Amino acid sequence: MAEARKNEAVSLSRTRRTLPIALLRAREQLMDRFRPMLLSHGVTEQQWRVLRVLNENAEMDATDLAEKACVLGPSLSRIIKALEARALIHVGKHPKDGRRAVIKLSHEGQQFVETVARESAAIYKTIEAKVGADRIGSVLNDLEELTAALQSPD
Repeated sequence: MAEARKNEAVSLSRTRRTLPIALLRAREQLMDRFRPMLLSHGVTEQQWRVLRVLNENAEMDATDLAEKACVLGPSLSRIIKALEARALIHVGKHPKDGRRAVIKLSHEGQQFVETVARESAAIYKTIEAKVGADRIGSVLNDLEELTAALQSPD
């Protein structure tokens, strides 16, 4: 039994060369540049993702919003409560299914996103200057292809 575990462990790649760890490291390096700005505006990374997704869509139900903002349902419930308490979003009933919620940015939410987006864009420009716009575009294309390949049935 111990020998089987040892052989299994030997076959694992070194963590510095595994895709999940490499993606996490890259994400942390990126987010380290954005976190202070988000903190100064009193929003979490997840709240900012939700606001950005809502800014790109007129209104959404919670399921679609959670998927597009990459947050889990229970987390989204807390995020919605916090953003609604700050009057950044409106939550209403779905016109065809009263059990479902429809979420959209409020006017204050739109103004908030515009303000934070300007600062976010400035940070992004510093990242582009360091890494290169072409390289960022290439990485994004590669990640989209990777995601599509992993989503397709085996």
